[in-house]
Amino acid sequence: MQKKFTQARWLTAPEFLNAPINMLFHRQLAKFDKEAWDLSRQNKHFLFRKKFSLSVEELQSPVKLFITADDYYKLYINGQFVGMGPAPGYHFHYFCNEIDVTDFLCEGENIIAVHTYYQGLINRVWVSGDNRHGMICEMESNGRLLLASDETFRLQEHSAFSIAGKAGYDTQYLEKYDASAPECGFEQPDFDDSAWKYAVAKPAADYQFFLQPSKMVIQEEIFPRKTLQKGNRLFVDFGGIYVGSLTMTAAGKKGDVITIRCGQELNEDGSLRHQMRCNCNYEEFFILSGKDKDALNQFDFKSFRYAELEMDEGVSVSGVTLLARHYPFELKARLNRQDERSKQIWKLCTETLHWGVQEVIQDCMDREKGYYLGDGCYSLFTFCLLTQDYTLMEKFFDDFFRTSFINRGLMTCANCSFMQEIAEYPLIMITFAMVYLEMTGNGDFIRERFSKFADIMDFYREEYAQENGLLCNLDKWCVVEWPAPLRDGYDADITEGKICTVMHNVINAYYIGAVKCMNKMAARLGLPRYADAEKLTAAFLKAFYLPEKKMFRDSVDSDHISMPGNIFAWFYGLVPDVESFKRELLPRVREARMSKSVLFEGFPLLTSLLRDGEQELAFELLTDDGAWMNMLKEGATRTFESWGADWKWNTSLFHLTLSYGASFLTDWPLKKIMTF
Repeated sequence: MQKKFTQARWLTAPEFLNAPINMLFHRQLAKFDKEAWDLSRQNKHFLFRKKFSLSVEELQSPVKLFITADDYYKLYINGQFVGMGPAPGYHFHYFCNEIDVTDFLCEGENIIAVHTYYQGLINRVWVSGDNRHGMICEMESNGRLLLASDETFRLQEHSAFSIAGKAGYDTQYLEKYDASAPECGFEQPDFDDSAWKYAVAKPAADYQFFLQPSKMVIQEEIFPRKTLQKGNRLFVDFGGIYVGSLTMTAAGKKGDVITIRCGQELNEDGSLRHQMRCNCNYEEFFILSGKDKDALNQFDFKSFRYAELEMDEGVSVSGVTLLARHYPFELKARLNRQDERSKQIWKLCTETLHWGVQEVIQDCMDREKGYYLGDGCYSLFTFCLLTQDYTLMEKFFDDFFRTSFINRGLMTCANCSFMQEIAEYPLIMITFAMVYLEMTGNGDFIRERFSKFADIMDFYREEYAQENGLLCNLDKWCVVEWPAPLRDGYDADITEGKICTVMHNVINAYYIGAVKCMNKMAARLGLPRYADAEKLTAAFLKAFYLPEKKMFRDSVDSDHISMPGNIFAWFYGLVPDVESFKRELLPRVREARMSKSVLFEGFPLLTSLLRDGEQELAFELLTDDGAWMNMLKEGATRTFESWGADWKWNTSLFHLTLSYGASFLTDWPLKKIMTF
């Protein structure tokens, strides 16, 4: 729903008032002049404050605050933390939060304080680097406007935050927090902001605001499971990996430093591995003011289990906790197996989604924080299955539709300034649109968006279909399986950053599968079928099926037979003789176990086994020593990015995709949903 602010102004800092807007959006392989972008404004923390009065009458009805900021905000009322947001979005569909703030208000004088952040980096997290910054809010009760952001709001840059480095792929700035900065405590009612300047307002004409359809993230305080102090070092173990920030109070001389190191695992000698395998070096700093007590107030979040504090001599700390943030999670599904291995896998996967999902489904909460289309389908499907809450999935579809302004065939990551295109991801989304329809029966939702799904398919046909109807010469990267060594020697040059000139198996299996899903949705909705899937299937068989071997080859230029070259064809119902096919494929599966099926192939493999009468083998693989059980053997508290920490050069140890293991451990109509 669109939100029209009636009297509120878009507030910003003077340096952003006339800043040129950087146009960041382009096809991945398109030439663009990055040097032309003005990226001088980065890591900007701005504070907005306003005193206002309310009468008893104005508090008799619920009071709603509508608020948003670009890139992000944290909201305080009368010294209490209220919430943070919004979910990331493009300026033409920017999300606004609606918050019931009644319980935070009082009769008489009140204080609203907003901490906003403009990061300025080009990454997968926000649409940042575009020189758009600001905040807007309105408070109302029973149709009466109580407060609107305007030039009477005080403004000050928060000088406590300076840069301690970067983490991940330019994913975030690490923080050096100086508790002696005059802005510390800005949220408290008695804070003196009289020396602050006033905010400036600018037209927000190119923003269009919409109420965020999903819930806001919540915070939970996690207390240490174990602490150990040796001299000036304090080691803390929170018992599992969480997403959030460290909190504490400390005392010492002015200028004393606490070095904060966080990590997901320990080195072999038991020391903290803060230079993490996922390309993040979580080393930050807390500089003390010399007051009786200083509070650490970090802004951005990390993914960690352990913390180590190295303190200057004479410094004391107390109240060390982890402030974990996550999307509200209520487990409604039940485990349908009682063997010990299934219970352990269930716990691992459900807790991964409980603690890992943020405003959006991120692939990992450390290296990238990426809102990925392909990975997200599997994670979201499992999240919806477990919670019976489909809000995030519905928002997911719409978020990625909006990337079509960059490319009709959609982008890999939504609502960010990082430009990447992976060929199979939009086709996976169409598969899960069909799954959504089967699970919810919400035909109205799909009917309203059917033409958008069809336009994606039209793009693929118009841009890449050859005379036989199959796809070739894609300027979108086809990942097949990841990391690359798990592709079982898939014989097609699918190097990222170049056009794949060979007609190959996997992308066409995905494409025909998406056509079949479009037709299935159309039949359910009483619409004409989208395209002739039978004709495309015949072309696929002619191109890739080897009748004498009862299996599929990887490409038209090779007779190599691989796992991915057969798993996706099986999953999408393209096999002409399933029993003969299984006699050839299943010995390979039994030998490989799950060692060649991970992020993208694992789900289709297990689904196909369960659907086509191989339940015993499916659960044998699900509970195999080399899959989820191997993560647990290596000490996982959340699902890894692969079956083992050393399987990739940059493995995230808190990665959502493999949480899909839980979807095979609860009751759901598999044959009905996953029949193509």
